This record gives sequence, C-alpha cells and structure tokens, in this order.
Amino acid sequence: MSGHSTIERNPSSVPAAASPGRVATPSPPPRRRAPGLLARWLGNGLVQAVLIVVALVWVTPLAGLFLSSMRSEGDNAATGWWTALTDPGRLSLDNYTVLLQDSGITRAFWNTVLISVPTTVLVVGIAALAGYAFAWLEFPGRDTIFLVVVGLLVVPVQIGLLPVAKLFGSLGLFGTIPGVVLFHVAYGLPFAIFLLRNYFAEIPREMLEAARMDGGGEWRIFSRLVLPLGRPALASLAIFQFLWVWNDMLVALLFADSDAQPLTVALQSEMRQFGSNFGVLAPGAFLSLVVPVVVFFAFQRHFVQGVMAGSVK
Repeated sequence: MSGHSTIERNPSSVPAAASPGRVATPSPPPRRRAPGLLARWLGNGLVQAVLIVVALVWVTPLAGLFLSSMRSEGDNAATGWWTALTDPGRLSLDNYTVLLQDSGITRAFWNTVLISVPTTVLVVGIAALAGYAFAWLEFPGRDTIFLVVVGLLVVPVQIGLLPVAKLFGSLGLFGTIPGVVLFHVAYGLPFAIFLLRNYFAEIPREMLEAARMDGGGEWRIFSRLVLPLGRPALASLAIFQFLWVWNDMLVALLFADSDAQPLTVALQSEMRQFGSNFGVLAPGAFLSLVVPVVVFFAFQRHFVQGVMAGSVK
C-alpha cells in the first residue's frame, strides 16, 4: 500500500470538462411551472382575502336587486334593501306574480329567447365550419380571406347600423326578430371564426392524416374528430355569444319593433313611461340578469379553457 490514500472516482461523476474537447456547461436550474406558481400565489391568505372581498363587491348588487324585487314598492321607497335582512318576513313573490301577468314583459322575455338561441346556434355552427376550412383545407385565397375576417373585428357595430337598417327596410326585415338575429349573426361571426380557427389549428396534423388514411372524408373528420376535440372552444363561444345577445339593447332598440322587442328594451320602455313602477322593474331586471349569470357560472370552466386555448396560437 502506498503512503498516500487514493480516492476512487466513479467515471460517471467526472464532469464534462475532464474529457478532452468538451466544455463544461452548467445545467440550468429547473424552471418552475406556471400552474404551480399560480396555485402557490392563490394559496396566500392575503390574496384569498382580497378575492373574497372582490367577490362580495361583485355579488352585492345582484343580492340587492333580488331583495328589492321581493319587497313592496312602499318598502323600497321608505328604506334600503339591506333592511330586509333583519325582517325577512316582509319578503314575498307578489312582484313576480304581477310581472308574469304583464303580457308585454312575458312577450319580451320570449322574444329575447327567440333572438338569443337561434343567433347562438347559427354563429357557432357557421363559425365551426369556417374555422375548420381556414385551419385545414387548402383553397385559393385562404389566408387573404382569413385576414379580411380578422380585420372585421375592428369594425364597430355603430358603423353598420344605418346601412343595414336601410337594407333590412328594403327586404322587409326591419322591425322583425329575423332581422335582429341576422344582424347579430353577421357581427358575431368574425370573432367566432377567429377563435375556432385558432383552436382547430392546434389539433395535431398526424391525427387528421391518420383519419384520412383510414378512409374518412372531410365531413366525417369534421363531425367525428374535430368537433369532439373542439368542445371547450365551442362551449366558450356559445356562452360568450349568448351573453352578448341576451344583454344587448342597442341593436334591438333600433331593429326591433314593439312586437319583437327583447326584455332589455321592454324594461327600458317601462322605466321611461312608468318611472315609479319599481315593482315591475326590479323583478324584470333580476329576471334579465339571472339567466346569463346562471349560464355563465354553469359553464365557466369551458368558457375560460376555450378562450385561453383559442385566443393564442
């Protein structure tokens, strides 16, 4: 045995610089994943407290409107809605009974449904077909046409009100529900096509090519493969379009007559003609508000997932 101790080294532990011709490069530190950082940030007690305060501030007007809609007109004129929390026995559904007996309000509610539902179905259906075509079909001028569609996103609605009104007047559509639906469809398609095209373009090309090799046609691929994969984007688009049309008043105020006006216009008319009739306005406003709120919270997961996935490419 020699006088000095020898240290055995594992060849695998020798740094890369020990090998001739190689330069040691320090390995980068592991990157923290964004979801982990977000979860850690949201787990902070202060952040949670701030989020709770924001949620309460957002929900307070809805709760106030709901309690006001269940109070009598005299109670609403005398005290604030928060006093109902200390005396809940004075709350009743009489205002909703009166509201449902108002033929104008009930007709306006169903007009809103007849405008919102067909518009949502048409926009989602047409945009899905166009988004698939722009993403995966080859045809002359595809990129140019898509740029034109994207350019229509910056066109404000107010610019088309007068010329479209004249066009609908010559076609006999002015003042009708189909006219309001067509206007909403036309101005909802650019964003819808942009969203779905970007989402469909993220589908792996190998998956579509494998389907074509198995004998699948374009329609079969679209209906059996693309639509199921694009369900989050389709759901988010449907929710977005429904909320926008349901809450619209500008387009309906101009293009719908008294027989085709939606709930937003009917409530505005009630406020103008009977400003003190709070017993009808409060339950009507809550009815107009609660439907989109319920729809959004029921499908918010699909809404956020679809918008985040299709807004960037």
